[in-house]
Amino acid sequence: MLGFQDEVWFSRLAQPNVHAWTSDQPLRLVEKQADKADGDPKALACYGLLRADTGQMWLRFVDGRPVSRVTVRFLAWLLDRLACEGKEALLMIWDNASWHISKEVRQWVRAHNRRVKAEGGCRLLVCRLPSKSPWLNNIEPKWVHGKRAVVEPERLLLADELKGRLCDYYQCEILEPIPQ
Repeated sequence: MLGFQDEVWFSRLAQPNVHAWTSDQPLRLVEKQADKADGDPKALACYGLLRADTGQMWLRFVDGRPVSRVTVRFLAWLLDRLACEGKEALLMIWDNASWHISKEVRQWVRAHNRRVKAEGGCRLLVCRLPSKSPWLNNIEPKWVHGKRAVVEPERLLLADELKGRLCDYYQCEILEPIPQ
């Protein structure tokens, strides 16, 4: 199976670039301010995979930020789920983020593929994109459209509300966040 993988931050405060037709007054999207008592994070980190075979998005939010050990947890979840579908290999397109090319992730991928060869499962074949070439990753426009679709110009969304709206938009289930 071919898949496009990437991570993204969904801000609760900053507004995405949007275009709108208005009749009298121009639409103003202003960056919001978080209340001091607001315990939710200002932005949510999310790992995603765009499946080329179905066009479906798989999302996993992160408690914290994308780092190598979280990437390994995401990959393990992803490959287990694909193995349950009977997939034998995932050709995954992703960029050269530091947590993608780290020693920890490279070693995990090698060990995982050796284990799959011996025991069965879904192998991972990584295809890294050149630096600074996001237009080559098909998941990038999906992130932009998702940010625009869930924007709330009038109020600040709670973190759980934002997750719910994103999962509704991408038609995927809300799963437990990947812990740091």
